[in-house]
Amino acid sequence: MIYFDNSATTQLCAGAVNKMKEAMECYGNPSSLHSVGYRASEILAEARSSVETSLGIRRGSGWKLIFTGSGTEANNLAIMGSVDAKERRTSNRIITTDSEHPSVSEPLARLERSGFEIIKLSTHGGVIDMDEYREALGKGVFMVSVMMVNNETGAYYDVANMFSLARRLCPDAILHCDATQGYMKVNFNLMRLGADMVTVSAHKIHGPKGVGVLCVAPNIIKQKKLVPIIRGGGQEDGFRSGTENMIGIAGFGGAASEMADGRAEKIARITSLRDYTEKLLENIPEIRINRPAGARAPHIINLTLPSIKSETMVHFLSSKGISVSGGSACSSHNEKASAALLGFGLPQKDAVCSLRISLCDTNTEAEADALAAELEDGVKTLVRVK
Repeated sequence: MIYFDNSATTQLCAGAVNKMKEAMECYGNPSSLHSVGYRASEILAEARSSVETSLGIRRGSGWKLIFTGSGTEANNLAIMGSVDAKERRTSNRIITTDSEHPSVSEPLARLERSGFEIIKLSTHGGVIDMDEYREALGKGVFMVSVMMVNNETGAYYDVANMFSLARRLCPDAILHCDATQGYMKVNFNLMRLGADMVTVSAHKIHGPKGVGVLCVAPNIIKQKKLVPIIRGGGQEDGFRSGTENMIGIAGFGGAASEMADGRAEKIARITSLRDYTEKLLENIPEIRINRPAGARAPHIINLTLPSIKSETMVHFLSSKGISVSGGSACSSHNEKASAALLGFGLPQKDAVCSLRISLCDTNTEAEADALAAELEDGVKTLVRVK
């Protein structure tokens, strides 16, 4: 099997597997006071430290890592937990983009129905209009929630600059970044990002599924600007109740350590493979690569097929042992055109005929050669939509 769907999920790395096996052998509850519980709490602390280090969080900085059941839950906690925490607001305006992951756009849609004003910045061509953003900030803002890397187009937004501008114009605004697709794929240091809260996920970096993290700045904790959305036993310092997923969290820590080792070389390898793959695809008649006009992440290629539905090509390639995606895995069963691709500027007929190829550092040029050959065969043989 040739796997080019790494934005959906990734294969477990050895570091994750080893730490998960270690956690499997320790069945204690980290909240328990006996020795087995204490050993579990040590595993939890070690994993937390590994993820902190991978994000550039300094020890003693006051940043808090809240382990959740997914990146989706972490995004929901950031948004709904902030809204619930602040009963009196100077503004009900939230700024986001028209291309966010559903775990951001759906909670915001719910808030909009309840009276919040949701401003969706244009991402045409994979670039955010800073003049539009500045104008939105000038009217007072409760929250800014912008992803770092778009999961379908690979557009890499300058969130550090956006947060810096928001801090100057709206110092009380809560600043959230969904960095799930940027984590370990682009170079960023959380301490210098300027965000109040940042979401990352394990299974995008060769860790296990079912584990996410919401990183929360000390000022948010001190000013009580975040409350839990899952209540119960008070785990994760009261921000996320429920006994911790110890096996998954240990795997997250193992993956974070392994992927951080030689990160620059891994990113360079992925970038080189992306460029190689795109040159191959450019030789296939009628295929168009949808490159962002601005900065882009190294691991995502989005392309439009010549009037062949993406689902049709996905099944064709799968029959040849090659895995790609028609878009976000979270919306792969939705027949509607992707909001991210429409926001990028693709017309409806092209958006439903687009593929996402997403790479990791273990993919090879030989695999890219095979992908291009089968894509060319598919373009020649598949029935086209009239």
